[in-house]
Amino acid sequence: MSAGADAANRASELRAQMQYHAHRYHVLDDPEISDAEYDDLLRELVALEEAHPEVVTADSPTRRVGGPVSDAFAPVTHRERMFSLDNVVDEAELRGWEDRLVRVLDRTPVGYACELKIDGLAMSLTYTDGVLTQAATRGDGVTGEDVTANARTIESVPLRLLRDAPALMEVRGEIYMPRSAFDALNAQQAEAGERPYVNPRNTAAGSVRQKDPAVTASRRLSMWVYQIGYLEGAPSLATHTEQMAYVAGLGLPVNPANRRVDDLDGVCAYVTEALAGRHDHDYEIDGVVIKVDHLPAQRTAGFTAKSPRWAVAFKLPPEEKTTLLTDIAVNVGRTGAVTPYAVLEPVFVGGVTVTNATLHNEREAHRKDVRIGDTVVVRRAGDVIPEVVGPVPARRRRGAKVWRMPEQCPFCGNPIILPEGEAKHRCTGGYACPSRLREYLFHFAGRGAMDIEGLGYKTVDLLLSERVIADPADIFTIDGDVLLGFERFGELSVSNLLTAIEAAKDRPLSRLLTALGIRMVGGTVARTLARHFRSLDAILDATEDELAAVDGIGPEIARSVAEWAGDPDNRALVAKLEVAGVRIADPEPEETVDSGLLAGVTLVITGTLSSASRDDARAAVLARGGKVTGSVSSKTSALVAGEAPGSKLAKAEALGIPVLDEAGFARLLAEGPSALEER
Repeated sequence: MSAGADAANRASELRAQMQYHAHRYHVLDDPEISDAEYDDLLRELVALEEAHPEVVTADSPTRRVGGPVSDAFAPVTHRERMFSLDNVVDEAELRGWEDRLVRVLDRTPVGYACELKIDGLAMSLTYTDGVLTQAATRGDGVTGEDVTANARTIESVPLRLLRDAPALMEVRGEIYMPRSAFDALNAQQAEAGERPYVNPRNTAAGSVRQKDPAVTASRRLSMWVYQIGYLEGAPSLATHTEQMAYVAGLGLPVNPANRRVDDLDGVCAYVTEALAGRHDHDYEIDGVVIKVDHLPAQRTAGFTAKSPRWAVAFKLPPEEKTTLLTDIAVNVGRTGAVTPYAVLEPVFVGGVTVTNATLHNEREAHRKDVRIGDTVVVRRAGDVIPEVVGPVPARRRRGAKVWRMPEQCPFCGNPIILPEGEAKHRCTGGYACPSRLREYLFHFAGRGAMDIEGLGYKTVDLLLSERVIADPADIFTIDGDVLLGFERFGELSVSNLLTAIEAAKDRPLSRLLTALGIRMVGGTVARTLARHFRSLDAILDATEDELAAVDGIGPEIARSVAEWAGDPDNRALVAKLEVAGVRIADPEPEETVDSGLLAGVTLVITGTLSSASRDDARAAVLARGGKVTGSVSSKTSALVAGEAPGSKLAKAEALGIPVLDEAGFARLLAEGPSALEER
């Protein structure tokens, strides 16, 4: 067979696969493959058609903008075609896009508009004399679906514009489901014993297409507007940035993360910032959209068959992929909890190669109906442990095996039990279980606990195998000469580790409490207990009622702490830590802190602080009755910015939220909200 015939056959296969998957994605809202895998098919087809123009067909997916129109809603013909965007995946491809622009425009564009690419459903809104008269999905770019009744239920979509509205305006935007709304919806699904939704994007698309607008209203959808598609009776606007400022002034939601930059170096900096901060938002993003800012230059650049030449989407690394689940194994954690995890065929997702992914517990594995031999969707968002979202039922193999929790611990042979009222199974072997001891020691030395740099899994495994340590207290009596006898340990590495261990002896009581691994005692609870009791001995000697009486400590936490304190082995460990020189009490404060000084104040802390750790800064705010959150919103009172603050600073500035340096933060802690009012 000739090369041309091979190319034609492969192109035909790719088109058939893409047509099938596009139907499942756009019409059924039930995809079998991830966006990244679909993009891979498209990129292969584009490359094949470029190399063999003779195999191009009129119905090729490379010539079509979006998905087919569902027959569930009335068709709407767009006034101006809604194009899709070409993609680039790295800086080289981005600069290649600009090179093509320069050839078309005969000059380098002056300024680009950069926007976060929201992972949602494209929508057009038409306003006549300022009143919303029609909402339509993109559909195939020429014809969409009339979803006006459902769009009216979305709170961020204004039914009437502000000020002097134009005679006729059509805007384009992205309908999305906030992460918080998605999590709340899946919590409801779990309560009802129903199958969870796979991802916010498809859930948003399905919510917009509900026959009953009340269902759409219950899904808490939102929208960002990103473009004017058609405009009559409005002032002359020269740039895309001016257009977005204009529609924002009319009351339409425009993302404050949008930014105009001067050149491609500025675009690259924005992309880097977007990647670093992709989890700082209450919505999913899958890329950055870059547009030529000058509107006359856009008109000169024009369009290809499916995309504008003046805009491109820089795709961020995908965070969901499908792969084969080959087995389900278990791990025993520091509290004895037995957690199942999926053993996967290696898959590159979220910037790393993933071979294992958590299944949380047996109940979750069964609720998701994940079986050995399934093709599954794997998600990795940020630095969290990869998780299996769920199976792809249409690709289930015959004989896929339902998994059950083993009766004995595979590490120590002791029984595995499911305590009454709990979702997690537990190993009954205590710290005789080598897996539990290993995880406990790693947690003890971790950053949120005693923060002993250099004491990671590899070092813990070595010290356990060589019987140098058997419990956390042994860490503080390690003999440097013994370490020098091990491979990988030279004089410098031993000196650094011993220095880190010595520094850990003087950690605050809250850090030690966190490190001890008491069930239900994380950083917040540990700080509350430390502030109230001041010493570990006082906490251990407190009754369950005395513990429960502390503000912020409920009866379940009190019971857990009391049970831990009642175990003779734990008491012996505390005594051994004290003998080893670990501080088990905090000094009395030099001055009394007003616990209500920052009541009603909500801060976000970002960047590196030179005067205190982020944990200590947070504790100082909490001690004064304030709140610290992880993301900037309209409810944020101020942003505390250290070195390298990242995207949160830009968002705070866009929203007009006060920004404090370390000196301003110190003044706020001393004087209270008046320090903000004087800015």
